[in-house]
Formats: sequence, C-alpha cells, structure tokens
Amino acid sequence: MTNLASLGVLLWVLHDVKLEEIWTEIKQMHWGWVALAAISDILVYVIQGWRWSILLRPVSEIPMMRSVRAIYVGLYANEVLPFRSGEIIRCYLQSRWGHLPFSVVLSSIAIERIFDGIWLVLTLSVVVQFVDLPRRIRDGGYALILIVALLAAALGFIIAFQQKAKALAAHWKWGDKARVFIEDLQAMGGSRSFFQSWLASLPHLLCMTVPIYCVLRAYGMTGFTLWDAAVINVIVRLGTVVPGAPGNLGVYQGLIVVALVFYGIDENVAKRFSLIVWGIVTLPLLISGLVALSVTGFKLRELQETASAAESKG
Repeated sequence: MTNLASLGVLLWVLHDVKLEEIWTEIKQMHWGWVALAAISDILVYVIQGWRWSILLRPVSEIPMMRSVRAIYVGLYANEVLPFRSGEIIRCYLQSRWGHLPFSVVLSSIAIERIFDGIWLVLTLSVVVQFVDLPRRIRDGGYALILIVALLAAALGFIIAFQQKAKALAAHWKWGDKARVFIEDLQAMGGSRSFFQSWLASLPHLLCMTVPIYCVLRAYGMTGFTLWDAAVINVIVRLGTVVPGAPGNLGVYQGLIVVALVFYGIDENVAKRFSLIVWGIVTLPLLISGLVALSVTGFKLRELQETASAAESKG
C-alpha cells in the first residue's frame, strides 16, 4: 500500500515536468554548494555512527567507523529494497562484527528511533511557535507527539522498573522475546552513555538541515535561510517516519513540493527542485553504501536473507 502511495505521489511530481528544463537548471547550479551538500549529507551518517557506538558502549566498545560502515550498507539497502530492510541488515552486520547478540543491537535501533522521535517532536514544538504549518502537517505532528510520548514513557518504565516490566511481559504471547528485549534495554538505559547518545541525536537531526540549505543555495533560491531549511527538514522528517518505497522515492519529492509551495514557490519549480535535491542527497549514499557493501564480501540479497534469518532467531 505504501509503495502504491509513493508511486502515485511520484507520478504527480513528474506530471508536466520537462526533463530538458531540469537538465538546464542542473548545468546552471553552483557546484561548490552542491559539493558542500554532498559532504554534509555524509557527515549526517558519520554522526549517526558516532551516536550508535556511544549507545552500545555499555555492552561493547564499537569503533565509530565500524558503525558508520554498517549504517552505509543499511542505507544502500534502504535505497534499493522495500520496507527499510537496511535497518535489519545493519543490525546483523554490527552483531556479526562486534560479536554481539542480535537482540542487543536490535534494541539499540529501537532506542535510536525513540531518541530521533523525541528530538523531532521538540524541534516541531519550536517550529510551530513561529511558523503556521499546513494543517495536515500539524495534525501529523500531533499524532507523532502522542506516539513518541507513549514510547518514551514505555522506555522509561522499562529502565526504571525492570522486574515489573518483565512480570507484565510474561503474560504476552511473545513473553520470552520481550524479556530479552527488556534486559537489553536495561543494559544500555542504565548507563551514562545512554544520556550522551540522546544528546548526540540533536546534532544528527540538525545536520540534516544543512544539505537542504546547500541545495537551495546551489539552485539559486538565495532567499531561503538556514531556519527555512530547518522547517523544510522537519516537514520531510515527519512525512517519512512511516516506511515507504525504497529511498522514500515519491514521498520525499512530494513533501519537498508541499514545503516549497508553502513558502510561495511555483509548483512546477518545486517539482523540479524536489527531483534534483533527492538526486544530490541520494547519489552519495548509493556510492558510499556500495563501497561499504563491497568491503563486507556479501551480495545484497545474500545479506538480506542472512539478516532476516538472524532476526527470526532473535
């Protein structure tokens, strides 16, 4: 269903878009800003790898670049496989390379998502104080606030009351797996690095603003400030919380169009820009991910099957 919705949005974006106009605009772009956009986009995932290593520190000392490598293989998989299969793949690689239980690494991903959600909700709370966002975006933000609040409360309960959490989990159908999950969360949540990892999630989110700002400048939209790029980033992050087509193709472009039209940009110009910015932020991921994948010695499908088997075993 999500893939069909993504395809529908992509067709809408491509409607009336002339490829020759896109090519003309690409040739006229400021390539210094394009290069800065690509570099800053790479930095986003270096920070994510740093945060991941900090979070796993209570259970194992993971070199930051090993985490970055696993992330890039996962990103590459997300670009070419549906349903964000790369998340399971990067868990498997981290587990294999660090000799960690798969459940521990999977639990760390769950914590990362809660951290990201908390910071996204906090930045959204700031944005709505100054910007009258479209109603659908605001409604989606309120729904996210509720979900994140529930998840954060559940995480806090598990960390603070492990035995009670285990007792509740014992009544579930998947009680054994839930117990292991609770123990894994407790191992990471009871450490100083847990708080440090949460703090590291803020620069990770903020750095996502920089590539968008750089491409806006490269395209010639000099009237946009870094704050405007941050608002666009919040809109995009809200809309891509739910897994969609590989690389968020379609949804990403649609959200960029919505954001730019909100700022008064002509819809056709916004559509062309959305395709260009997606290409600029995606190409470095594909190249870096392909290089990282080649280092593993795996083929992608083989890696996907092996990771899925590891996930099913818990």
